This record gives sequence, structure tokens and C-alpha cells, in this order.
Amino acid sequence: MPHTILIVDDEPEIIEMLQLFLERESYTIVAANDGQEALQRLQEHTIDLAIVDIMMPRMDGLQLLTELRLTNKLPVILLSAKSEDSDKIVGLGLGADDFVAKPFNPLIVLARVQAQLRRTYTFNEEEALPSMPPTRVGELTLDHDSCSLLKRGQLISLSAIEYKLLHMLMSAPGRVFTKKQIFEQVWGEHYMADDNTIMVQMSRLRDKVEDTPRNPLYIKTVRGLGYRFAKRDELHA
Repeated sequence: MPHTILIVDDEPEIIEMLQLFLERESYTIVAANDGQEALQRLQEHTIDLAIVDIMMPRMDGLQLLTELRLTNKLPVILLSAKSEDSDKIVGLGLGADDFVAKPFNPLIVLARVQAQLRRTYTFNEEEALPSMPPTRVGELTLDHDSCSLLKRGQLISLSAIEYKLLHMLMSAPGRVFTKKQIFEQVWGEHYMADDNTIMVQMSRLRDKVEDTPRNPLYIKTVRGLGYRFAKRDELHA
């Protein structure tokens, strides 16, 4: 069944260009010119992924992303004419899954779309069969069937990226994973020293896992190398 993609941009030529390339790959396209119109389209259609411009009238892309993340986990790729890291950091912090700076090669956007759909939908299908027993470390239980976390019995929902990060770390307590290993295994792309992406996602994950994110018990930073998950004997020390 073909995936449906929502394109949100106030420039008709951007929508037309992306629609041309995506429809060639058999994707169904739904378009909106601003955030308010996009929210209406989300009520009318089952959307699998959204491509959202940041700079738009009435409701911009960051406002739309904030509203979207209140109820929906669908992957979101942000577009922006700005090249500053601040846009990328803010967008990822609000729950975006990827970021493409304008002007862009539409083939790059197509590749990012395919990667996000593969991670979000194909990955989850592959993980469901065969069923895996939950991974337990300390007061945390990672459920692989629902891709969710139980912390002292409280259910915590995870995005696809957060689940994959936590799965990697919890599966090998004490092992140090380099930033390159994390990026290439979780994002499935060649590592290009994209430290901001990893840092923002780790910060979001700590907010969910840790009682005190600034003094983490579970997810440890190994300066100059990467990250590791606390060993079981550390948690009972």
C-alpha cells in the first residue's frame, strides 16, 4: 500500500517540484500552504510522513510541529531557507526527525523520505516478528513489541529514533558506543560529524528516562567518545 505524504509550504513551486519527484515513486501527495491548513489535512487524511517548511504565514512550521507532537508520532522532515544550526536544534528538540536546508536537491529529499519511512514502518514490522522478550535494566523495562518504555511501571511512549537509541544502549550495559556507531546504526546513514542530531536526541531521551536529566543515572556521556548505559552493578551500588 503506497504511503501518503503531506507537503506543507507557502511556495507553490516547492510543492509542485516535490510532488513531481515523490509521485514518480508512487507516493500519494497531500498539500497545504501553511500550518493551519496542514492541521485540517491531517484530520481529512491518513498521513504517513510530513515535509514541513519552517517559514510560513499564519502558523509556521515550528508551531505546526508543536501541535502535531501533542497527538501524532508520524515522521516530520523540516525545510528551512536558513542554514543556522539553531533552526535544526530547535526543530529536532520539538520532535522533528530530519532537517533539509533550502535550496535543496529534490533527490536528497526523496532519499530522506525513503529513509524515514523505512525506519518508522518497515523497522517496526521487522521488530514485531519474531517477538522479543523485554529488556530490563534497573527500574526500566523496554518493551520491544510496543516499542515503549516502562519506568517503575509507568508507561512512557517513545519515538522510533528514541526506541532504537535505547534498544542499542540497554542491550549492552557498560559498553561505550561512539557517535559514529550510534549515528550509523540508529539513523542508517554515513556519519558526517553530525553531533547536534545525536546530542538533541540523547537530551530528549534523558528527559524521559532519567529522574534528574542533568545528573543521569542510566545514560552516561563518555567525553570524547560517545555514550554508554549504566552497568547493573552501578545501579545497585
